Amino acid sequence: MRQDVHTFVTECEIYQQTKISAQKPTGLLQPIPPPNKCWEDLSLDFIVGLHPYEGNCIILVVVDRFAKAAHFSMLPRSFSASKVVGLFMHMICKLHGFPKSLISDQDPVLLSQFWRELFHLSGTKLRMSITYHPQPDGQTEVINEVLQQYLRCFVHHKPSLWGKFLPWAKWCFNSIINASNKMTSFEVMYGHPSPSIPQGLSSDTSKYCC
Repeated sequence: MRQDVHTFVTECEIYQQTKISAQKPTGLLQPIPPPNKCWEDLSLDFIVGLHPYEGNCIILVVVDRFAKAAHFSMLPRSFSASKVVGLFMHMICKLHGFPKSLISDQDPVLLSQFWRELFHLSGTKLRMSITYHPQPDGQTEVINEVLQQYLRCFVHHKPSLWGKFLPWAKWCFNSIINASNKMTSFEVMYGHPSPSIPQGLSSDTSKYCC
C-alpha cells in the first residue's frame, strides 16, 4: 500500500501542478532566539490575492514558533489595524493570552500607531523583518506555502470555495508530525495525540445515509 500511495502521489497531475519548489535561501542565515513555551513567541503574516469567499479574500496566518501550531482566519480585501487586532484577540488572545513577542513583515497595517501602541501596552515585543534580515518570518512563509498548496489541491477547479476548507486545513496542519521534534503540534500543546476522524465514527454508517 505504501508503494501504491507513493506512486499515486508522484503521478498525480494536481500535485505536480501545485507542489512547492523547495530551494535553499541565499546568503547567511541570521536566526532569532528559540522560544521556550507554547504561544509566547508568535509570527504573523497575510496570504492575499485569493478569490472572494463570502466577502473575504485574505487569510491571516498566526504561528506558534514553539509548538509549530497555526491558526488561520479570513479577512476582507480592505481592512484596518483595529480589524486585525479584533481578529487577533478572537483567534489568539482569548485562548492563549498576549504573546511575549510577535514577528511580522512591515505591512502598513502592522506599522500603524494603533497596532504598535496596543502591543507596547500589553508587553509584546514587535519584531519586524527587514530586507537584510528576512529570516525571522521564514517559518510563517513556509506554512503559507503549505496552506496554499493544500487549498489548491482541494479547490483546483473551483478556487472561490477555499474558505470552506480553511478549518480542515488548520486541523490537518496541527495534526501532522513535525520533522524537528517528531511530534504533532496538537501533542506538543495538549500532551496527547490529536483524535483522528476514524476514532469518532460509528461502524454502522447506515443512519447517515439518505
